[in-house]
Amino acid sequence: MKTPRSGGDLCRRYVINSGDHYSLVCTRCGARVADDGTRSGCALCGDDSMLRTEYEAEGFGVDPGASGVFRYRQWLPVRREVAGSGRPAVFRSEGLGGALGLRDLWISFSGYWPERNCGMRSGTFKELEAYTVLGRVPEDAGVMVVASAGNTAAAFAAACRDYAFPCLLVIPERAVAGLAVAGEVGEHVKVVALEGATYNQAIAYSRRLVASSPEFFAEGGVRNVGRRDGLAVVALTAYEETGRLPDFYFQGVGSGAGAIATYEAAGRIIRASASSGGDEAMPRLFLCQNAEFAPLHEAWTGAEGAHPDGQRQVLAPELVNAAPPFSLAGGVRDILTHSAGEMLVADRTSALAASAMFEELEGVDIEPAAAVAVACLRDAVLDGRVPKDARILLNVTGGGRRRSFAALDGACHRPDLRTAHPDSAPEAISSDILNSFSKGARRVQLI
Repeated sequence: MKTPRSGGDLCRRYVINSGDHYSLVCTRCGARVADDGTRSGCALCGDDSMLRTEYEAEGFGVDPGASGVFRYRQWLPVRREVAGSGRPAVFRSEGLGGALGLRDLWISFSGYWPERNCGMRSGTFKELEAYTVLGRVPEDAGVMVVASAGNTAAAFAAACRDYAFPCLLVIPERAVAGLAVAGEVGEHVKVVALEGATYNQAIAYSRRLVASSPEFFAEGGVRNVGRRDGLAVVALTAYEETGRLPDFYFQGVGSGAGAIATYEAAGRIIRASASSGGDEAMPRLFLCQNAEFAPLHEAWTGAEGAHPDGQRQVLAPELVNAAPPFSLAGGVRDILTHSAGEMLVADRTSALAASAMFEELEGVDIEPAAAVAVACLRDAVLDGRVPKDARILLNVTGGGRRRSFAALDGACHRPDLRTAHPDSAPEAISSDILNSFSKGARRVQLI
C-alpha cells in the first residue's frame, strides 16, 4: 500500500528536500537529527522531551508568492505547498478593545469571516496545523491516524479536500456533527467515532489502531513539529501585520500546542530581531481553560483537581486533555516559567457571556474555546492583571461556523464513518479501513 502517489493534476510550485532548510533538536538533551517527515520524538529521551525545529533562515521573512501558511515556509518544516490553506485575520480591536478600555488590543481571528478575507471552512485555527502537517509528511508514509476532540478532525477533513492523503480521524461520537462544516469530504478521509468517549479515550484508541498495522502511522499531536510550527503562523502573521511582538498573549488551551508554538515562534523572532539590533521581548503567555476541568491550571497553580465528571460539563471540549504535556522539556511548565505567564480559567456562564459580547461588538460568532479566552481576558483586565495600555494579542482560535454552514447551502457530505466502543479491539475495524483505502483513487493536487 505504501507506494508513491501521483496524478494528472500534479503541479509543484516548489519542492524542498526534507532537512535542507531545517533540522530537529531535542529540547532536553540537545541531540540534533534529520527529519523523515513523521518523526515525533527523541530516541534518547523518549517521552521526557519534545523535538523542536531549527531553521537555516535566521531572519524573519515571507514569500509573497506563496499562499496561506506557506507564506512563512522558511520557518515551516515542509517539503511542499498544499493548495487551499489560509492565514488568520489580524486587526486592532475597536469593539472589544473599547468595551474593555484597552488601547492596544489586537485580535488574531482564525475561522470563516469573508469580510476580513479569512476563509477557513472548518472554522478553526487547526487548519494552520493540518496544511503544515500535510506539507511535511512523505507521500508514501501510509495512512495517517489523527486523534481529535473535533476541531483538528474538521481541519484535516477540510485540508484533505485539496490534498488526497489517506487520513483516519478518531473522534468522540459527539464530534461527528462538526465535520459537516468542512463541506465535501473525499474518499481518502475515514472516521472512527467512539461511543460516549472523551478526547483522551480517542487518543488511546488511536494508539491502539496504529499498533494494529504497519500501514498506519500516528500524526503525533503536540509532539509533531509540523503541527506546532503550523500553529505558530498565528504569531508570524501578527508580527508581520503589527511590526512587533505583543506584551501579553491570550489563548484557550487543551494540550497547549498552540501556546508552545507561539512561544517557539516568538523566540525565533527575538533572536532575529537581536541580530539586527532590535529589542523584542517574550510576550507573557496567559493561557485559559474551562473552570470545570482544568488540568494545566491545576498543575501550574497546585489547585485541587476537578472531578472527572467535569469533562462532560465544560463549554469547550476542545480544551479538555486529561494528560497534557506539562512537565516534559519544552512543555507548558517551561513556557509559562520562561514567559512569566499565568494559567486562567472561566466557567461556562462566564464564557457564554463573553461569546455573546464578542459577537455583538465584533460582528462574528466565535467557538467555545475562543469564548473561554475572551472571558479570561475580560477577567484579567477587571482584576488589574493586564495594564490597559499594554499591547495584547488575543488568539480567537475559531469562529464564523454559522456563516460557514450557511455558505455551504446544505451541501454537507457525511464522511466515511464507522462507530466503535472505546474499549473494543481495533483489529477488525483496522482491516476494514485499510481495505476501503486500497479501493479508493489517490489524487494529489499541489500548487
